[in-house]
Amino acid sequence: MVDHLELREGLRTTPSRRYLADTPIPDDVLWDLLDTAVCGPSGGNRQGWGWVVVTDPDAKARIARWYSDGWEKAYGVRRDELLDPAREGAELGLSPSSYRATEHLAGHIAEAPVFVVPVLRNAADSTDKRLGASIYGAVQQLLLAARGYGIGGVLTLFHLTGESDVDELLGLPDDAATMGLVPLGYPARGRWSTPRRQPVEEVVHWGRWGEQHSR
Repeated sequence: MVDHLELREGLRTTPSRRYLADTPIPDDVLWDLLDTAVCGPSGGNRQGWGWVVVTDPDAKARIARWYSDGWEKAYGVRRDELLDPAREGAELGLSPSSYRATEHLAGHIAEAPVFVVPVLRNAADSTDKRLGASIYGAVQQLLLAARGYGIGGVLTLFHLTGESDVDELLGLPDDAATMGLVPLGYPARGRWSTPRRQPVEEVVHWGRWGEQHSR
């Protein structure tokens, strides 16, 4: 474990990591990550969640095929457009570097040693757009705990192309829904760094939208 990783540093330097090595993650480390995740926020403290850990190579390979299909339908078909060096503006979609990283994950996700699949009960038929509030805070705690061990990951959703197949493969109850897919692994490239963001002054509104407040 990284010794004495200061909390604020961890919060500011845990970007999505998509280049992941196939180095195994020890079971005791996985249990610590999951134990930290379930200490995360849960709406009404109902804890209607489950966490499916997938390490079997065949299961990962099957999920990877559905994931790749989802990626191709959403972004793969736009490769030339999104990698065009003349393209400008984040509003147009992924930046070229983000595209390449996401494309790499789509082609290599099965190599990640562990998939963690966050699941919510009573969510299969929900149309509540706030549903994720009951688990996504805990997912972020999973990623932050992983950061403490030098392990990277990302919350992603392209597996939903084969959602019913994934549900069957994982043996989910009929009322349950996967709320994402988190591949975890020791980073194969890249570094822990503060991601590029708009200046906080440009996105914070004080009291009312459009009202500013000096720092």
